[in-house]
Amino acid sequence: MRPRFKLPIGLAVLVAATVYGAAATHRIKLVPRFSPGQVMRYRIESSSKSTGKTTGPIANPEGGSQSSNSIHMVVRLEVLSLTPERGVRLRATYEKSSAQSEADALDLSANSFSSRYTRLEGRTFEFTLEPDGKVTNTQDLTAAVAGESPKAIEPVLTWLAQVVPGTSFPRNGISVSQKWTGEHPVEGAVLSGLALRSESVYVRNEPCRSNSTAASTSRPAASDPAAVECAVILTQFEIARRGSSHADATPDDYRRNGLRTSGTWTGSGESLDSYSWATGLLVSSTQSSTQNMDYQVTSASTGSSVHNVGKIQSQSHITLIPSP
Repeated sequence: MRPRFKLPIGLAVLVAATVYGAAATHRIKLVPRFSPGQVMRYRIESSSKSTGKTTGPIANPEGGSQSSNSIHMVVRLEVLSLTPERGVRLRATYEKSSAQSEADALDLSANSFSSRYTRLEGRTFEFTLEPDGKVTNTQDLTAAVAGESPKAIEPVLTWLAQVVPGTSFPRNGISVSQKWTGEHPVEGAVLSGLALRSESVYVRNEPCRSNSTAASTSRPAASDPAAVECAVILTQFEIARRGSSHADATPDDYRRNGLRTSGTWTGSGESLDSYSWATGLLVSSTQSSTQNMDYQVTSASTGSSVHNVGKIQSQSHITLIPSP
């Protein structure tokens, strides 16, 4: 039994930064900033390595103890329209997409994992980014060509929603050295009550390390300090369970299916993100994380159980690249 959720990889593609009085106070306000016809292209690289052991009622001497996955993509995002009430309508085209999966034992899901991302190449989705950061009204424009049902592309759409971090920044803006915290529940986890807690700090301003300002339809004059400056933000996060460690940890979905869960699931990591003052776009984001789990899923009717002990190490990097 494999874990049902993945830690957000921190792909803050659609967040933008608008500078308010930066010359005087160096305070910026992190709010979405888009214009119709605006085009952004991002290179996304991520990898993960899992180690562990699963035991159940039926022994499997050939069961694997470690596996690794990697994903490589280039995504083109185009702003179609925007309204203050409904948000921004965006189109995402996967110009490149591939994945690899390896394990030390026969893994029937490896080919499925790789082919799922390979089939993404050339496909186009449209969706709405609402003012509160939620992704809604997603439409697969190539579904008829690919011949896949909505259920088949659900994992892709779920991942697409995870690249939008939502409204996780202070509304009144931030200045260098300022810190802020956040917390939200971990959805779809084997154990209930898990929360992702974060602490962020506006580290410094530095010259942007990318020539990706071409992603904006309009570019400031080169004499403008904001044209070459980036805001660097460091975020550290952890996964912890809220409430008593002795309380029932069974999520409602498991309970409705006659299952009970127990155990522990912890994690920690950090991300370093750079935002351009000139375009208000994410220039780069690098994230690393480690998760440790030791949980058990038990049938309430038969008493049989599956015990999973494992560790997941993940790294990801996203870069804004110039449009051709």
